[in-house]
Amino acid sequence: MPHRTRNAWLRTLSQLLAVLAGAAAVGVMSGHPWPIVTFAALGVVAWHYWRLRGVLLRLTARQRLAPPLGDGVWNELDRLLYRGQAEMRGRKRRLIEMLRAYRAAAAALPDAIVVVDRGTQRIQWFNEASGALLGLQYPGDIGAPLVARLQPLPLAHWLSAGRHAEPIETRSPVNPAVTLTLRLIPYSDELWMLVARDVTRLLLLEQMRRDFVANVSHELRTPLTVVHGYLDMLDPEDNPEWAPMLAEMQRQSQRMTQLVEDLLMLSRLESQDSLPSEETVAMAPMLAALRREATALSQSRHDVTVEDEAGVDLWGSHRELHSAFSNLVSNAVRYTPAGGSIRIRFRRDGRGVALEVVDSGYGIPAAHLPRVTERFYRVSNSRSRESGGTGLGLSIVKHVLNLHQARLGITSEVGRGSTFSCHFGVERLRSRKPHPQPA
Repeated sequence: MPHRTRNAWLRTLSQLLAVLAGAAAVGVMSGHPWPIVTFAALGVVAWHYWRLRGVLLRLTARQRLAPPLGDGVWNELDRLLYRGQAEMRGRKRRLIEMLRAYRAAAAALPDAIVVVDRGTQRIQWFNEASGALLGLQYPGDIGAPLVARLQPLPLAHWLSAGRHAEPIETRSPVNPAVTLTLRLIPYSDELWMLVARDVTRLLLLEQMRRDFVANVSHELRTPLTVVHGYLDMLDPEDNPEWAPMLAEMQRQSQRMTQLVEDLLMLSRLESQDSLPSEETVAMAPMLAALRREATALSQSRHDVTVEDEAGVDLWGSHRELHSAFSNLVSNAVRYTPAGGSIRIRFRRDGRGVALEVVDSGYGIPAAHLPRVTERFYRVSNSRSRESGGTGLGLSIVKHVLNLHQARLGITSEVGRGSTFSCHFGVERLRSRKPHPQPA
């Protein structure tokens, strides 16, 4: 107990004892001690009840009342209540200021922010940008159903996915020329936060980049063909001292040709929303072809094995899937030292299947794994130049799998190797038909 409060309590107690002692003394002198002591005790109780009434009135009063002067326990209680009320008002004022600051910050954001009730899916609050991007109007749309208000945006099924809802791209209901990305964020146990961002300019810049890369790559084909033609005409035996230079020029021109072809293929994949044509892809011949390619590229420097455990075929584009699988196999050969092993495994994965390429190569540090599918991303520039890779293989694999509604999984440990796995859902499976074995 604080010193001041303890002194007030002792002072009030001593006053009570003094009153009772005085009443007892008067009662003894008058010959009727108990009635006088009782009357004095009732008076003390009545006085305390009166002070308690004052405290209750002070608690229920809406205006700020300064505590009365005094040094008793009731005065100390009034002082503590006054201090508690002042601290509570200070905390409330700071909380209101913080809330105003947060609302002002949300209102100033260029993204549309809408707070939605999880249960009723009704709008609770939105910022100013929601008017320009989503067409919401204050205060009429407060409490309105979100799905009905933002028609024709496809939100009903999307909202039902809850926290598992993936970001979607859609046209703005206000201006069809504006493209929005919608993201659903868990805000609390009762609320969602819908964030809509204008990505029109970003998509335009991305399309410009794709067009530029595709045009430049296409234009490079002709001069590279000319260079190849003249290099093939030069015979190293005519000038033996030129042999190393000619060999290096041919190697670099072939590498540039492969880079151009990869860029063109990646540009084509990025411009597609779906596969132009689909068919049953026979996996037994596919696995045999991958083994032949790995063996030829390895030149007997690695132990190459193939395991076909799934016993099914895939539905998709044979050309695209072969390109993706071939990229994984060639990467495994390039980044595995001589004497290592490469295993190509086609197995069941729950209800779906997975094609895995497992190597015992250098491995990839964990910090690089999230970025290895980016175009031109290099884990080690010197090693990539030595292997002759273009830096586009995994990016091509990722886009091919996206077109097949599949995903790429990567696990790796430095010094122990890597596993690249292509996971396909049950909708991509087809019963295997017997295929003639190659002679």
